[in-house]
This record gives sequence, C-alpha cells and structure tokens, in this order.
Amino acid sequence: MNIASLAPLAVVLPFLGAAVAFLLIRHSRSQRAVSISTLSITLILELFLLQNAAEHGATAVFIGGWMPPFGITLVVDQFSALMLVISTAISLAVLIYATGQGMTDGDEDGPISIFHPTYLILVAGVSNAFMSGDLFNLYVGFEILLTASYVLMTLGGTTQRIRAGVTYVVVSVVSSLLFLIAIGMIYAATGTINLADLAVKLGEIDPATQMMLHLMLLVAFGIKAAVFPLSFWLPDSYPTAPAPVTAVFAGLLTKVGVYAMVRTETLLFPGDRINTLLMVVAILTMVVGILGALAQSDIKRMLSFTLVSHIGFMIFGLAISTVVGLGAAIFYVAHHITVQTSLFLVTGLIERRGGTANMDRLGGLAKLSPLLGVLFFIPAMNLAGIPPFSGFLGKLGILQAGVELGTPIAYVAVGASVLTSLLTLLAIARVWNRAFWRRPEDALHPDPILLATKADGSAVRTSQRVNSETTGRFSGRKAVNLLPRTMVGPTMGLVGLGVTLTLLAGPLFEISDNAAQNMLERTDYIEAVLGEGIAP
Repeated sequence: MNIASLAPLAVVLPFLGAAVAFLLIRHSRSQRAVSISTLSITLILELFLLQNAAEHGATAVFIGGWMPPFGITLVVDQFSALMLVISTAISLAVLIYATGQGMTDGDEDGPISIFHPTYLILVAGVSNAFMSGDLFNLYVGFEILLTASYVLMTLGGTTQRIRAGVTYVVVSVVSSLLFLIAIGMIYAATGTINLADLAVKLGEIDPATQMMLHLMLLVAFGIKAAVFPLSFWLPDSYPTAPAPVTAVFAGLLTKVGVYAMVRTETLLFPGDRINTLLMVVAILTMVVGILGALAQSDIKRMLSFTLVSHIGFMIFGLAISTVVGLGAAIFYVAHHITVQTSLFLVTGLIERRGGTANMDRLGGLAKLSPLLGVLFFIPAMNLAGIPPFSGFLGKLGILQAGVELGTPIAYVAVGASVLTSLLTLLAIARVWNRAFWRRPEDALHPDPILLATKADGSAVRTSQRVNSETTGRFSGRKAVNLLPRTMVGPTMGLVGLGVTLTLLAGPLFEISDNAAQNMLERTDYIEAVLGEGIAP
C-alpha cells in the first residue's frame, strides 16, 4: 500500500481526537493523553508522507473515488509534506507546553476542558489547507482553523481578549468573503476550481480577467498572511491571547496564508507579471514591520511586529521566481515557524518569572534564571540572522537569489532585507539589555514577583512578600513553580529544533530546492492529479 493513500488521516486523526477529547471533558488527565497521543501519531504519519514525497514526487488522493475535477482532491508534494511535518511538530510542542501550564497552575476546571478539542480542530484545519487540491477545500480549511482560533483567542473572556477577538473575527470574515467571491468568479470563468485543472484552463481565458482573479486571490491571502498594508490587525490581536495560543498563532496561521500565496502564484499564475508588485509589498512589509517593532515596550507586541516584518522575506523569495529564491523562501518558512513560536513560548516563561512582558518593568533575568536567558538568546540570535544559525542561511539564500536577479527593484529589496536584519538585531538587543542584563531594581515599577522570589527562580511562597495584595495571579497559593519543567521542557525542545534546522540545513535546503523546482515546473503536481501528458 502506498503510504500517500493515508494522507487524509492527517486531517481525520485530529478531528477524531477532538471528538474523544470533548467526550472526556470532565476527565482532564485522559483529555491530555488523547490530545498528545493524537498529534504524536499524526506527526509520525506525516514524516512518512514527507519521505514518500521526496522519493516518489507528488501524490493525489481522491476522496470518495470522485475523479478530478469533481470531488475533493488532497495532494501531497514535498512542499505540503514539509509544511505538515513542521506545523504538527510545532503544534505538539505548544500543546505539551499548554498542558504543563494547566497542570502547574492547578487549573483543572478552567479553559483546559475546551482547549484540547478546539486545539485539535485548529490542527485539522491547518493540515487540510496544506493538502487541499482545490480552492473550495482550501477555503474550508481556512474556515475550520479560523473558527477554532476565534475560541482560542478569547479563552478567559477578559475585556481585552474579547475586543481583540472581535477585530480578528471581522478581518478574517472580510478576508474569507473576498476569497469566496474570487472562487465564484473563477468557477464562472473556467468551470472548475480544481487547482491542477485551473493550472491548465486559466491560461486560456482573457488576460485582463485572469489578472483581476489573480489580484483578488492575492488580496485575500495577503490579509491572512499579514503582508503590508493588510497587516494592521495582527499586532493588536495576537499579544492578547494566552501565551500558548499566541505562540501557535504566530507560528502557523500567517504561514497558511503564505503557503496559499506560494501555491497559487506558482501553480495558477506562473510568470513574472506581478513580481515587481510583490517585491514592493515585500520591501514595505519588512521595513514598516521592523520599525513598528522598535517602537514597542511589550515583548509580545515587539515579536508580533517582527512576525509581520519577516513575512516580507518570504514574499521577497516568492517574487524572485527562481529555484534558488523560492527554495530559500521555503527554507525560511520552516525556520521562521520554529523560531517565532519558540520565542513566544519563552516570552510566556518571562511573563511568569518576571510578572510581566513589559520591558520597562523587567530586569535581572539573566542572573535570576540563566536557563531562561539561554532559551531566549539562541532563538533571538536565530531570528536576527546571526551566523551560523538557520535564519542566516535562509536570508543568505534569498539575498543571493535577489543579487542574481539583478533588477533595480531586486537590489532595493536586498538592501531592505539587510536593513531589516540589522534592525531586528537591535530590537532583540533592547529586550536583552532591559529584561535580562540590568538589575531588577533599575526597572520602572518592577513586578513584586521579580523582586520577591528566590535567586534560582524556582518557586515563590506567600511568606516571601508575594500575596493577594501584591499580585492576584498566584494569590492564595502556598507555592507556585514559576519555571516548571513541564513548560520549560517543550520550550527547550523547540529551541533545540531551531538549532537542528541549522545542523540539517543541507538536507532541508535540498528538499526546499526540489520542492521549488517542482512547483515552478508544475508538471509533477498537475500530472499527479490529472494524469500524464496533461500538463501544458
């Protein structure tokens, strides 16, 4: 049996896990076991799918036996398989982190009961979007993950989270509506929404109509990917959610939008007709995003702006439209998902250890918790692109492709990329100097937790001047572990994964370049769905 025929299980297993987790809503321990086991099995399956795609190329699965262009088609090639593996690995680490946080805080009756089924539904939606072989199923994948994200973003029901959730919902609905209108217009123009079939038929319609459909999809996906000027919603939405939710949102949700842009630009609209526009968007996204990051005093908001900024690197690689540029962009997507998620998890630990994520109120964390300093320093340097980390290698590949392209706008984008990297390092250095390097006494109104805990940062007791009058977060507890192993462990795992991407950069670049070449040639994908000899 071809392992690719099991690809639908990457969507089905999380759905089944969500159903079982919901039935176990009053049994937290069993719920945790089901959720973690489900994602672990899914990850193992996706590793086999990646190996199969590397050895045999793209493979299509026709749900219910309905042949294209009718029915639902799932396609697994090297790009989608790589995204499946990275996304599920990240989701599993964040799930263990969130579970550890709930166990440590004794929050057995809190939002954890609805967190697990909702989280698994989110993973199912992401996986469905990555494998979708037609536009409407891609839309369904977006709606599944967005519906789950609405619930996750508003966990706790605070005023700030509800307000941010409303903004997020409105923007997501507008984006989905534009996407749905574009799907209807594409079907009216071509009579199909199957991606492989569209790759053949879109070239036969009027160029002006094709350009209009192209731009509509680009705007819809641009909102989801948070490219400038469509990124206004992200910095105000993501930082308000709980730390694990913010981490998985930052790592995955915008990358689903980037994936959709890469897939449609290479498969449906090949050529360089809008590459100049994409480069301008990439330049503005990089520069405006990083300037916004420099203006922030809250670490979560700073990281949210760097998230927007570094989306620009991926769009730059896409706009180059060469194997080197697109391959480096794919490598950078895998790198950025890992590093950005790990930084948000570390920020959650900073918030627990220091009582806040505001740089103005933090200090002395490097001395109070050297491990926390290391966990922040490694992915921060990786994000800034310091050699020899994977961030440097991915950026170097994109810059090399930009220089080889040699157009004036490409040189401007190269300059913007270098400037963005330097300013990212500056933003990271500000966090280090304020939160980790200076003394706690030098901070502006430091949180009592920061001053009252033991030097090793392991625990805080009510007898150590931390009570309900100084902080309500840990009030009434005899002992609270500020850096529990159940949260530090998965964070260390993600930081280690970021380092592993550096050590395995050669094989990962090979997969990325092969994926880029196959997408630019299109033949492998189209013939996997429609049969040999069909590709134009």
